[in-house]
This record gives sequence, C-alpha cells and structure tokens, in this order.
Amino acid sequence: MYAVFRSGGKQYRAAKGDVLRLEKIEADEGATVKFDEVLLVGEGSDIKVGSPLLSGSTVSGKVVRQGKSKKVPVVKFKRRQNYLRQGSHRQFFTEVEITGITGGSAKKAAPKKDEVAKDQVPSGEKPAAKKPAAKKKAAKKSVAKKAATKKPAAKKKAAKKPAAKKKAAKKAD
Repeated sequence: MYAVFRSGGKQYRAAKGDVLRLEKIEADEGATVKFDEVLLVGEGSDIKVGSPLLSGSTVSGKVVRQGKSKKVPVVKFKRRQNYLRQGSHRQFFTEVEITGITGGSAKKAAPKKDEVAKDQVPSGEKPAAKKPAAKKKAAKKSVAKKAATKKPAAKKKAAKKPAAKKKAAKKAD
C-alpha cells in the first residue's frame, strides 16, 4: 500500500518502510509523527483519491534524524556593473521512516463563496448584476470614442521633382 501526502508545501509518495527526507519538522529523533493531509491512498488497482483530502486517513512515521543538506553555492552577478555577491546555503531537513498508512474515505472540498451565493438565490430568479462594473465599462467606451474623434487626418506630403533640379543645373554649365 502506498500514499501521497503533503508536508512542508510539498507532496511525497510513500510506502511502509520508506525513508523520506522532508522539510524540517520540529520533532526529536525517535519521535513519532502523523501526517493528516493525505491526498491519495492505493494498492494495485484499488485507489482512493481525495477531493482534495481523504478524511480519516493518516500516514505515520518515526523521525530518524535531523540534519542539513549539502552546501549549495549562491551567486548574484550583474555584468558590467561591478556587482558580484557570493554566498552559500544549507537547507534543514528531517529524515522520516514511514511506519504505517491508514486509508479513509474521500472528503469533499468546501464550496466557494460564489457557489454559496448562487445556492441562496431562489430558483427562477437571476442574481442582481453589479452596476458599478457596468458604469466603468461605459466610461471606458466614452473615453475611447473621444480619443478616436480627436485624431487629425494624416497629411499627404508633396512629391519632390529631383529631375527638374538636375536639368537646371546642367543648363547653367
């Protein structure tokens, strides 16, 4: 059996006995931790998918160790600006061994505010349209019309006759 759960803003796929490196969790080594934000639980063709979470399902694990990852170089550089900043970063992590997965039923997502407002309107009646938005659109159209009327017509440039000047210059010689 495996599960997909969320921890530290990331999603992880885990099975019993796996050792995962998660974002830092405030727990001592040897302590047990439970992850309640389970998105999917499955085994073979029997898969339960939550929308967004599975209620009653948990992934439990034991903290193996706390640590820091390898050093990562950080370079900020702008060419031709005499700007170079160098540093490094080590991210904290928690290593967790998965000890058990319990499955559950799918939990429905809470309805959005817009959907709740639509449900409260009696059937057969339409919800009132927003009038300020209509005024803004009308104002934008009138500004566009004014801008279109103010543009002057393009002037045509008179074509020069360079051939006539050359003939006059040749006759003078």
